[in-house]
Amino acid sequence: MLRSESIPLYLLLSFFLLLDTSLGVDPLYDICFGKENYTSSSPYKDNLDRLLSALVSKVPPSGFGTSSSGEGKNQVYGLALCRGDVSSSDCKSCVSDAGPELLQRCPKQKGAVIWYDNCLLKYSDMEFFGKIDDKNKFYLLNVQDVDMDFMEFYRKIKELLSSLTDEAVAGPKKYAYGQLELGGRKTLFGLAQCTRDLSGDDCKTCLEGAISDLPSCCYGKRGGRTVGASCNVRYELYPFVNV
Repeated sequence: MLRSESIPLYLLLSFFLLLDTSLGVDPLYDICFGKENYTSSSPYKDNLDRLLSALVSKVPPSGFGTSSSGEGKNQVYGLALCRGDVSSSDCKSCVSDAGPELLQRCPKQKGAVIWYDNCLLKYSDMEFFGKIDDKNKFYLLNVQDVDMDFMEFYRKIKELLSSLTDEAVAGPKKYAYGQLELGGRKTLFGLAQCTRDLSGDDCKTCLEGAISDLPSCCYGKRGGRTVGASCNVRYELYPFVNV
């Protein structure tokens, strides 16, 4: 699978895979973005192991956490975020799986990020807290076509996700999920979430950018996502989170 630090990847998944988010076992995607490598016997690897262990303990109670380990050129920074509706136990399970899986997929690079339905985990030798990561992102789309004019549909998507953006920015979890009635017994569901190290203004900027990407990735489709290391948005014509 193609990996890129600067070019977003479009992933085409089947409708049934998108629908069954309850499985949540396999990663959605990962990116190895570190410019420098480390060895298995290096101080950086030791610090990375300590960092991943710290995140497993620190993240689940609130659903988000940052940490760092080491100093100088061997210092490593990391964060993990669980989706806003995910329970503490499911959050811990996801973060616990994410670290070892990412070490297997990116065994040398000093920077990497992995996404699941329930969580994301990122680490780097460069301090990145409080900064928008607009390079490491990808897209998912529902393969079914929408049975209405897409630009009209996108106006409804934008209306819902913009409202959820404002809600997420104002909330302590920087997370919002909601719905919009479309008529004809159709309901649009949406989600917006940022990592909580971002300021309110940066969260809003990140989410607005993610929303603006949707027409180019998911034109004419019933569902789509922009999934990034700092924020993500999603829309579907069916409910997709635990409420």
